[in-house]
Amino acid sequence: MPLNRQSFSSATLVRLSAYGAFVIVILVFAVEARGFLSFINIANVLQQSAIAGLLAFGLTLVVLGGGGNVVTGGIDLSVAATLGLGAAVYATLIAQGQSDLVAVGATLAVGVLVGIANGLAVVRLHILPLLATLAVGKIVSGLEFVLTQNSVVTATSPGLTWLAEIGPLDVPIMAWALVIATVALLLLVQVSPFGLRLHAVGAHPEAARAYGLPVGPLLFLSYVFSGLLSAAAGILLAALLSGSSPGASEMLLPVVLAVLLGVVFSRRLVPTIGGTFLAVLFISILGNGFQLLNISSYWVNGVEGVLILFVVAWTTLSQREAHA
Repeated sequence: MPLNRQSFSSATLVRLSAYGAFVIVILVFAVEARGFLSFINIANVLQQSAIAGLLAFGLTLVVLGGGGNVVTGGIDLSVAATLGLGAAVYATLIAQGQSDLVAVGATLAVGVLVGIANGLAVVRLHILPLLATLAVGKIVSGLEFVLTQNSVVTATSPGLTWLAEIGPLDVPIMAWALVIATVALLLLVQVSPFGLRLHAVGAHPEAARAYGLPVGPLLFLSYVFSGLLSAAAGILLAALLSGSSPGASEMLLPVVLAVLLGVVFSRRLVPTIGGTFLAVLFISILGNGFQLLNISSYWVNGVEGVLILFVVAWTTLSQREAHA
C-alpha cells in the first residue's frame, strides 16, 4: 500500500535529517580532529569499513528478501559468527602449510554451508529467521572454538600480505575490495533479475507467489549470499589480524545498525546497498573521529545503541502510518 502524504513527508524529513547529520558529523570532526580529512585518514576509514561492509551487504540481501519486520522478517544473526569461523579456517589452513588458493576455497565453502543451513532452517523448516540464524550462529561459534581452542591463530602468507598492503592510488587493497563489492552488489540488486525479484518478494510476498516467482529459492539464495560474503569478510579479517582471534561476535551490533540505518537513506524505506554503504561509512567515521579526539570507545557503543532504538522506532511508526 502506498504511503499517504503525511507518512511520505515524515519519511522525507527523516531521510534529509540523516544526510544532514552525516554532513554535520563530518564538519565537526574536520574542525575538531586534526588530520580527519587527510587522504591517509579517509583511506583508513574505507579500509576499516571493508569488513563491516561485506557483512552488512550480506545482511541487506536477507532483509531485502525477507521483509523489514524486526521480529518476523528477514534477518541473519549468524554473520558475525561466520566472520570468525571464516578467519579461523583461513588462518588454520595457512598455519598448516596450505596455499592461499586452498584456504580461500575452503573459507568460502564454509560460508556457503552456513548460508545453506540458515536457508534450510528458514525456508524448509519454517523457523523464524530471528531464532534460526541465532541458533546457527551459536553452532558456528562453537565450531570456531573447537577449531582454534579459543586461542589466537597466527598466519602469514603472500595472499594475506597482499590484502593488507596499499594498492593503486595509495588506497589500501581492503578499501578497493569494499568499493568493488559495493559496485558489484549494486548491479546485482538494482539491475539483475535476481535483485529485482528479491525486491518483489520482500515487498509483497503473496503477490510474488501469485505472479509465479520462486519465493522460497530466492530467500534461500539470499542466505547463501550472506554466508558467502561473511566468509569473504573473514578472509579480510585474517589479513588485518595476520591470523584469527576470538571476539568476532562484537561485530554483530554495528552490522545490524548499518543495515537498519541504511533504510533511513532510502527513499522507499527499504534496505539498499547504497544506503547500507553510507551507513557503514557513517558508523566508521564516528569511530574514527572519536578515536582522533581520544574519546572512549564506550561512547561509540552508546551512540550505536541510541541509533538502533531510533531507527527501529521510526520504522515501526512509519509502517503503522502506512497501514492506517
